Amino acid sequence: MLDFIYTIFRAIASVVGLEQVVVDAWEAVLDFFEMGGPIIPVVALVLVIMWIFMLERLFYFYFEHNKVVAEAMKVWEARSERKSWHAHRVREFLISEVRVKTTEFLGLIKVAVALCPLVGLLGTVTGMITVFEVMALLGSGNARAMAAGVTQATIPTMSGLVAALSGYFISVWLQSKAKYEIEAMSEHMTMDH
Repeated sequence: MLDFIYTIFRAIASVVGLEQVVVDAWEAVLDFFEMGGPIIPVVALVLVIMWIFMLERLFYFYFEHNKVVAEAMKVWEARSERKSWHAHRVREFLISEVRVKTTEFLGLIKVAVALCPLVGLLGTVTGMITVFEVMALLGSGNARAMAAGVTQATIPTMSGLVAALSGYFISVWLQSKAKYEIEAMSEHMTMDH
């Protein structure tokens, strides 16, 4: 799979004339994955999933949300009577439908943001196990032999924290945007008839 991605990036870069830059960047990424141990691909997977959901939500807010709200408002405005108990239930139903579409995947995004540092800490544990194995085999006097394990312990933690930070601010913005949009729609659905 990684070879396929590399081939695509390299082909695109060769058209633009940046093939060597892509080759160097790819080698750096592979070195980073190797130094971080087996947990780095898991952090990367959680990061990619988180960003897919965040980009989907951004796409929704910029291209689809106004259509969803307009459809709900159209149904509400078409009602001739808006004060009865039934009208209140219809209004709540329309707001609820928009709320469901607006907050879709926000919970998964929050979970992914919280999961990134935890997966990174799992990498710390596996790295420290490597350090202890080296200490058991070679003794505690061989610092060079332990360095790979220490590196393998710190890189996943750092990666998990950076991955979480990359999504935290957008996650908070998406939450507040969803809350604002739902409240704005509720205020526009007047019960004046």
